[in-house]
Amino acid sequence: MAARSSTSKARSSSRSTYRCSECGATPPKWTGRCTECNAWGTVEEVGGSPAVRTTAAGPVSSPARPIAQVDATVAVSRPTNIDELDRVLGGGLVPGAVVLLAGEPGVGKSTLLLDVAAKAAGPERRTLYITGEESASQVRLRADRIDALSPHLYLAAETDLAAVLGHIEQVQPALLILDSVQTVASAELDGAPGGPAQIREVANALIRESKTRAMSTLLVGHVTKEGAIAGPRLLEHLVDVVLHFEGDRHARLRLIRGVKNRYGATDEVGCFELHDSGIVGLPDPSGLFLTKRAEPVPGTCLTVTLEGRRPLVAEVQALLVDSVIPSPRRATSGLDSPRIAMILAMLERHGGVRLGKMDIYAATVGGVKLSEPSADLAIALALASSAADTPLPQGMVAIGEVGLAGEVRRVTGVERRLAEAARLGFTHALVPPEPGKVPKGMRVVEVATIGDALAAIPGRPGRGGRRAPRQGRETDGAENRRGRVDLTDERQRAVPNYLDIPDSADELMAGWEEIEPE
Repeated sequence: MAARSSTSKARSSSRSTYRCSECGATPPKWTGRCTECNAWGTVEEVGGSPAVRTTAAGPVSSPARPIAQVDATVAVSRPTNIDELDRVLGGGLVPGAVVLLAGEPGVGKSTLLLDVAAKAAGPERRTLYITGEESASQVRLRADRIDALSPHLYLAAETDLAAVLGHIEQVQPALLILDSVQTVASAELDGAPGGPAQIREVANALIRESKTRAMSTLLVGHVTKEGAIAGPRLLEHLVDVVLHFEGDRHARLRLIRGVKNRYGATDEVGCFELHDSGIVGLPDPSGLFLTKRAEPVPGTCLTVTLEGRRPLVAEVQALLVDSVIPSPRRATSGLDSPRIAMILAMLERHGGVRLGKMDIYAATVGGVKLSEPSADLAIALALASSAADTPLPQGMVAIGEVGLAGEVRRVTGVERRLAEAARLGFTHALVPPEPGKVPKGMRVVEVATIGDALAAIPGRPGRGGRRAPRQGRETDGAENRRGRVDLTDERQRAVPNYLDIPDSADELMAGWEEIEPE
């Protein structure tokens, strides 16, 4: 019995363990697919598990104290002197905080952080910039181009973790910037740089140094082709702040979104503009999303979207042309394609607009991406305006989510959106019911359905998206039994069946229903 017991203990102590090389999960047995990250062929045997033992109590690093007696001044944020970045961080960098900034290649991560390093450096706050992707001379050339030279900014090119820790010991910086965490590796571990084990070891070592020295740390992270942060998901749990740096490489606009923030809100967005001389913060970026023109044109509509808690005025454009192929094209840029398909179906069903035989192109201006449902009403009006070849009135914004039943739903932050539109000089707005406080000088029309939105414009009688055809126009055979006008008919191409806007601005303004400001 004693021999059998010792044999079972030996077997249990030498039992193999398994680990996923993609996410670091430890399943109890080998499986072809990891149950945590759903990756195939990543579970590997890593050796025997140690014997289970109980750890005895030991000395503590610092005694526990009542929470009211803990000094909170140590965690006061320090500004980076870049207002847009401080907005997302919650005021600045907290001593001892570790920030992970991820983004696609070429979006401007290194340029932004080099500018941060130069502006945050000072006589009492040294900054150490360690690059693992470029040489020191290449970083110096970029610093000359963006004017990011400072006598208190130290630069080193290293890919070994021990060397990085040596530079930290020598310089004693208040701010450390590592570009990037995937290029640094520890010689004590097997595996290439960028592997899950290496990333975990590098991150743990730098977090330990940051907390011990009260040193702020900025880590640059790579992303996968799906847009997720490369490496184990444990990296995002270890750091204090996770930021996403995004933007179209062919556009000037760059956005920093807070995904995780232990020291502030996660619904803030920082806006930047990319120049040849670097990246500049944009306190008022709405001008990038608008087209300046003397006269309104068909197929355009303005809306106010919320990026985090910041309202931004954006322009939606639509173009409808006759299709020459059996399956008409549907192309979008900056907009969600499935959302556009639902709006098209809703317009045809509840707005009386025949779109089945038209190529439809919808896009935003300035490279902004609109994924918020509050832009639905503006997209629908832009499509309707293009189909009717009739421009919408100048100075008007449309805000609201549109459902498949044709109803216009309320969205969050209507008061802030209207205040931003009034600040930029817009005087009219189409909004869902109960918009709340209306800015002084702003006229709003409450619309409950898409038919109300199309009928609210002066000159179009009735509701529900239908109206009688104009006099003097040939309509024989163009109307169906439901009263709609087939816009694909050549004789009705220039006859809008749902939109009729007067040419006179005075006549237009007189037809709006004004809601008195509170």
